[in-house]
Amino acid sequence: MKLLKVDTVEETKNKMEHHFRKHFLEEIEIDTNKSLGRVLAEDIYAPFDLPEFHRSTVDGYAIWSKDTFGASDSLPVFLNYVGMVDMGVDTNLSVSTGKAVYVPTGAMIPNGADGVVMIEYVELLDSHTIAVHRSVAPGDGMVLKGEDLKKDSLILKKGRRLKPQDIGALAAVGIKHIKVLEKPRVAILSTGDEIVSPDEEVPFGKIRDINTYTISAMAEQMGCEVTFKAVVKDDYHLLIKILEPLVKENQIVIISGGSSVGTKDVTAKVIDDLGEPGMFVHGVAVKPGKPTIIGKAGNAALFGLPGHPVSAMIVFKIFVEYLIHDIMKYEIEKNIVLQALADTNIHSSPGKETYQMVIIEKSGEDYIAKAIHGKSGAISLMTRAQGYIKIDTNKEGVKKGEKVDVYLL
Repeated sequence: MKLLKVDTVEETKNKMEHHFRKHFLEEIEIDTNKSLGRVLAEDIYAPFDLPEFHRSTVDGYAIWSKDTFGASDSLPVFLNYVGMVDMGVDTNLSVSTGKAVYVPTGAMIPNGADGVVMIEYVELLDSHTIAVHRSVAPGDGMVLKGEDLKKDSLILKKGRRLKPQDIGALAAVGIKHIKVLEKPRVAILSTGDEIVSPDEEVPFGKIRDINTYTISAMAEQMGCEVTFKAVVKDDYHLLIKILEPLVKENQIVIISGGSSVGTKDVTAKVIDDLGEPGMFVHGVAVKPGKPTIIGKAGNAALFGLPGHPVSAMIVFKIFVEYLIHDIMKYEIEKNIVLQALADTNIHSSPGKETYQMVIIEKSGEDYIAKAIHGKSGAISLMTRAQGYIKIDTNKEGVKKGEKVDVYLL
């Protein structure tokens, strides 16, 4: 077994880039209605102008805008009412000076009209005459053909993770099927003789599994497909038996627990023995999360996360998310960062990149970051935390009143 020196976060990511540079996902075609959260594998262009015709954005009357110049409540303009446009149909009506055509919201603008006066500013005097009490500028109350999207213009860029509004845009231009990247397949195991599933009876001295549920949720939130999750005993042969098919069927395999150097900590040996090149990181200069393991077997990325829930979640965010972003190749949304003032001195761990959970309070015009402390095994530490601050390796800590960046959870 290759036991490597403790690496910095940057060194670890460099090794990951080297070993996982050939990781990729297949492109598949799916129904647009089922594409929420998926990553586009192609650029999407408008197949036609949108809208396809000049369209009214208000209920009102299509007119020549110059006919209304100077119109007011005390001095209205009188126009001839010559008909109406029905919703959702073509029209052969036209507008010339002195004439007006009624158009509901969304209806086609008749030829000749260059503005729509809202119905609130119009008085119907008789079946053929209206009084307009408000002037209209060219383009008011209407959207022009192609004003939203021009034919062949780029709608959505390859690598975009699709949002609800994107699905609406695709529907608007009639795109029913799109190419996306397949979801990364992720298998998740928690190890430990003391760990039992929450739906089992929990004998005194045992603890309920937390990490399988937490890490699965984090992976799904990233757009992955969790194909397998289970609690497994600290048994080398059992783990090898379970993991051998999983490394062939998944791009990422995560083992939570057993990553330290105790007598029953077998994760490092298991990862190293599953295939070449085996383990290439065992120990990262990060707090919490030092006993992190990373390896590779075949085409599967292998991660050994610490068993403590907070440590496991932090390491997932630092390294597993980093890999998922890389292989999914989507536009990484920037972390939501809030600037705040530290409410007390916060110490870092010498030589380690330190992550400190905080809650945020408002004080006048400033936000205050209040450190919350607890053992890395305490899941309540994460449920109470609203964010975290990162203290670089070469920084001794944070002083009270110092401005810090809070990464919101």
